[in-house]
Amino acid sequence: MGKCVNPGVLVLADGLIFEGLSVGSLGAVCGEVVFNTAQTGYQEILTDPSYASQIITFTQPHIGNVGVNALDMESEHVFAKGVIMRSFSDITSNWRAQTSLKNFFEKQKLIAISEIDTRALTHHLREKGSQSACLMSGKINISEALRLAKNFPGLEGKDLAKEVTTSKNYSWNKKEEGAPCIVVYDFGVKYSILRMLSESDYSVIVVPATTSPEEVLSLHPKGIVLSNGPGDPAACDYAIKAIKIFLKKQIPLMGICLGHQLLALACGAQTKKMKRGHHGANHPVQCLKTKCVFISSQNHGFVVDEDSLPDNLYVTHRSLFDGTIAGIERQDLPAFGFQGHPESSPGPTELNNLFDRFFSLIKTHAKTN
Repeated sequence: MGKCVNPGVLVLADGLIFEGLSVGSLGAVCGEVVFNTAQTGYQEILTDPSYASQIITFTQPHIGNVGVNALDMESEHVFAKGVIMRSFSDITSNWRAQTSLKNFFEKQKLIAISEIDTRALTHHLREKGSQSACLMSGKINISEALRLAKNFPGLEGKDLAKEVTTSKNYSWNKKEEGAPCIVVYDFGVKYSILRMLSESDYSVIVVPATTSPEEVLSLHPKGIVLSNGPGDPAACDYAIKAIKIFLKKQIPLMGICLGHQLLALACGAQTKKMKRGHHGANHPVQCLKTKCVFISSQNHGFVVDEDSLPDNLYVTHRSLFDGTIAGIERQDLPAFGFQGHPESSPGPTELNNLFDRFFSLIKTHAKTN
């Protein structure tokens, strides 16, 4: 552990206080505190737009030793509000590293604190649920931090997709002119999703979250991907309306994480806030058709309410942690969603076949229409 001269503190809205040392920028931020159980991939986690307005607690105790590199970015910058660690390494030792995590924190102006009892914090969040909190470093004012934490409104009813989406259309991969395209709605898309899609013969075009269905249809997409993203899916009414139109047009749809929830809402189901959410790379899900179990990467605080499912929407995958819905499919239309991140491959890569399934839907739809 290197020399740290600035204090840091985490103050939860329920009054619980954790004192540590600052290893990032100075100041104060508020957000929803969640814990992530992944053993590797802290850079990918930090740059996942799905963590907007959240403060990440890493349960892996040792963070920072592999540094940071340009290839592991999942977006242009960090979207998480702050970082909480047990033991921060300011020594970088990895052949892929281009800079240290500390330099990355400073460049991203991210507040990060170490020397926190993350085990105790995680147990508290598991029991009480994800909480609003204030992360403060440098000049500490506990009473002010508590006030800020209590005033943070939480994520229910909050549309964050508009805050993290691209400002304009762009092409991710270069294909021959006139090549068929897949349109990706950017609700907070990760680069790894775009990389997986670009391995196909299709041109991948990314559009802002609020893009009208008419504009998307003018691109003549063979299929549409509804990306991951942060916030409350029920607040994205513009997206739900657009998806309903695509369903009527019978365009093949694939929803990932937030996109999976938006697809469910467009089909008539409802979503609800989870007590603590799923954040990690060791989440077992079962395919109900084959009974096969897959280890998935997950990052979501909302879930599709199974009691609200319409007759034409059925469950394809289920979480083996708590039994919640991990996958859905329309019985009558070429559309399906998966709650986790099939592109992340926390170990096994079997869930990558969901992209193959999407491409197969596109080809089947093309033959029958």
